[in-house]
Amino acid sequence: MKLISWNVNGIRAAMDKGFREFVETDQPDILCLQETKAEPQQVDLGWADDLGYHQTWNCASKKGYSGTTIWSKSPPQKTQLGIGQEEHDNEGRVVTATFADFHLVNVYTPNSKRGLLRLDYRQQWDRDFLDYVKKLNRRKPVIFCGDVNCAHQEIDLANPKSNRKNAGFTDEERGGLDNMVKAGFVDSFRQFNADPGNYTWWTYRMNAREKNVGWRLDYFWVAKKFWDRIEGAKIRCEILGSDHCPVELTLKA
Repeated sequence: MKLISWNVNGIRAAMDKGFREFVETDQPDILCLQETKAEPQQVDLGWADDLGYHQTWNCASKKGYSGTTIWSKSPPQKTQLGIGQEEHDNEGRVVTATFADFHLVNVYTPNSKRGLLRLDYRQQWDRDFLDYVKKLNRRKPVIFCGDVNCAHQEIDLANPKSNRKNAGFTDEERGGLDNMVKAGFVDSFRQFNADPGNYTWWTYRMNAREKNVGWRLDYFWVAKKFWDRIEGAKIRCEILGSDHCPVELTLKA
């Protein structure tokens, strides 16, 4: 089973940059998208229906902002939008699909913003999101994926020293990911690849992608108790169409 997660930075824009062709070629069993910035009726998705995808969308109250969706070849047993907390659930940032042997949570974590204007909120979000996935994990193993808007370790961005106090690499944000590890979730990519230079996001400025001056912001986190089902994890940096690239997780049959 192949799972792919991708921050498409606007699904309508991505449709003009090879998104459909990528999905038709790869045909992942499950596709998780973040920052869709649209409602499904605003997008021509007949082709996805033809491929057999069941779609669950969580759209932000604010038009053209944030948003997540899970597409799956097999229908989930149930789905949930948000994490059940009103203060967090108006931006369309979380959608959960429950399958036979695991919960899949697709998340687009809030950015702390320039000047760390939203860092306090981000820290509250991290605590509440962790509580949510821990509760799910008690009932059935959890995989959660998406753009967590944080590079966890120094190896996960090109210029760690100059970004120590910038959004996406503060001690507070990194501590939130440390807490995920302490709670029993595994950064799947790092179990298969310990090399530097592996990133999933590049600014559009200064030819950053061509120079590979990037950040690893996109992850698949897997509950330890489900790890024996994991076959592989990788970054699909060859896929264009967004300022992020897809990340992939493969489960054993």
